[in-house]
Amino acid sequence: MVFVSKQEFEIAFFFVFLGIFFDFFDGFFARLFKVTGALGLQLDSLADMVTSGVVPGYVMYYLLVNSQHEITACPYFPFLGFVITMGSCYRLAFFNIDTRQTDSFIGLPTPANSLFMLSLPLVIKYSDSLVAFELLTSQWVLLLITAFSAFILNAEIPLFSLKIKKFTLKDNLLQIIFITLSVLLVLFFHYAGVPLVIISYVLLSVLNNRFSLDGKAKI
Repeated sequence: MVFVSKQEFEIAFFFVFLGIFFDFFDGFFARLFKVTGALGLQLDSLADMVTSGVVPGYVMYYLLVNSQHEITACPYFPFLGFVITMGSCYRLAFFNIDTRQTDSFIGLPTPANSLFMLSLPLVIKYSDSLVAFELLTSQWVLLLITAFSAFILNAEIPLFSLKIKKFTLKDNLLQIIFITLSVLLVLFFHYAGVPLVIISYVLLSVLNNRFSLDGKAKI
């Protein structure tokens, strides 16, 4: 949050990504060494609430503060960005008691949503596209993104997990496809590729739900 307030979004992105990286592997090693427990699950969600709940809400607050005043110039209007934080909080709490989300997710995971939000000011800063700048500084567009974010976090849409439980190609084919696509998008579009990665994750999950790309039974 300190780096977001200083508009040092590259550093903020790095530290959030680092937090997500460790979040990804802590569960893996906990299962590997068989040290999983209820307390660890709660602590994991509390840590996620900062990197993947408070931070994306604060980023949207910043974007709304610096947006074009198409709707209102009210100084309290940007606080609507923290609707994302509330949506993230609800999702993290519900995730801990939802027994359906052991091998996959229902709704967009908060880390993915956080990376999406943090990429938006970087797209504004580094993109040469006037259209992208106009869209991401529009109060209407930012409100739509805020509402959609809170919705997709808690939507009843099954999304595949990136967590590796078995070291076989068959069990990780969908994950490999997604990771390959993600690398290509970031290489070609740089920061603008990050929101495309998140969108492709949702689309791949929808296709997987429809056509069983991973060969597994769906929720």
